[in-house]
Amino acid sequence: MGWLELIVLAVVQGITEFLPISSSAHLILVPALTGWPDQGLAIDVAMHIGTLAAVMLYFHRETAAMVRGGFQLLRGNTQTSDARLALQVALATMPVVLAGFALASTVATDWRDPLLIAVTTIGFGVLLWVADRSVAAQTGLAFDRMTLRVAVLIGLAQALALVPGVSRSGITMTAALLLGFRREAAARFSLLLSIPTTAAAGTMAGVDLWQSGDAALQGDAIIAAGFSFIAALLAIAFLMSWLRRATFMPFVVYRLILGVFLLVWLYV
Repeated sequence: MGWLELIVLAVVQGITEFLPISSSAHLILVPALTGWPDQGLAIDVAMHIGTLAAVMLYFHRETAAMVRGGFQLLRGNTQTSDARLALQVALATMPVVLAGFALASTVATDWRDPLLIAVTTIGFGVLLWVADRSVAAQTGLAFDRMTLRVAVLIGLAQALALVPGVSRSGITMTAALLLGFRREAAARFSLLLSIPTTAAAGTMAGVDLWQSGDAALQGDAIIAAGFSFIAALLAIAFLMSWLRRATFMPFVVYRLILGVFLLVWLYV
């Protein structure tokens, strides 16, 4: 791939990964709209690794807490706040991992369709609007009120993000809002959930990439990961700052405009 294509795709990935507008949809749409060849899942995952590094750096305290909590769980200690956070994230991650294994071949081929993206972009944008208008979104629960039951419910919602256009961050934030959490808390838990899911996918794809011996592809992946890291770090900082004082409405409007644009592009 050329440098321009890699940089554009990486910046798009970094910006959209943690905003509730679906990064997978944009990574499918960019080559469809520009005529560029599809970048493939290997480059997709490389860019996800860049965004993974960004979220781990931004939430370095929470990341360290989850690591400590994981070791505490292995020793049978479930009473600390670190252990509870690690367990909540683990339980919320299981549904999407299981669904991903079950539907891997279908997701990679049959679901990368602009019409499906248009429908899900609009439909789940409306759902986010409904959640954002709820009283809980304005006066809801803080992050430390998360429970195992709520984490599992958010995890079940996260499995829907395998469908392009749904948005992993969007559906998990929507679920958290509907379950009574305020905007900043919903975004924080959503971003923490991205860490194990992206790490698992990136590890598997990284092994395959290394074993392929394709030096050019490896170089492209490094470039893509670097640019997506920078873009994602800026996007996370913007999102968390925005949600402390404002609503999800700009993202809802963007989703609706994008969905309508896709429908016009497909049928007019």
